[in-house]
Amino acid sequence: MENLLAIRQLMQHSADAVALRKLLEAARRNLADAQIPQVSADNRFDAAYKCVLQCAMLGLWGNGYRTSTSQPGHHQTAIQCLVHTMGVAPDEIIVLDALRRQRNITDYEGDPVSEATLATCLRQAARLLAHTEQWLRAHRPDALGDA
Repeated sequence: MENLLAIRQLMQHSADAVALRKLLEAARRNLADAQIPQVSADNRFDAAYKCVLQCAMLGLWGNGYRTSTSQPGHHQTAIQCLVHTMGVAPDEIIVLDALRRQRNITDYEGDPVSEATLATCLRQAARLLAHTEQWLRAHRPDALGDA
């Protein structure tokens, strides 16, 4: 993490409980939206991916960091830091990073999302959200409030 600070991929950031709670609620809403079957697979995937990214940001914020959005690759940085911020297993990071790459292809090249990829993203988002809530309960219970 210190190396990422030194090269300005990360910045120090002090997030209060209200900010953490708002981001957690946004992640929960995105996961709920991603499960609406009447919505296209592309948009459901996008909402599930946003949940993943918001969980990654919660890990950073909860540890006193944020990504530098002026630097390229801030989604990749946030996801790859999960191993350090919330102890997410490296094999999970590999899957999450593959979903990030798929998101780029979908957003920038217009490739449609397959049902299998959508199912993987939904599953991963739900797992990461549960992991994030557990981590917050242990390390930043102030962020949970009455939620």
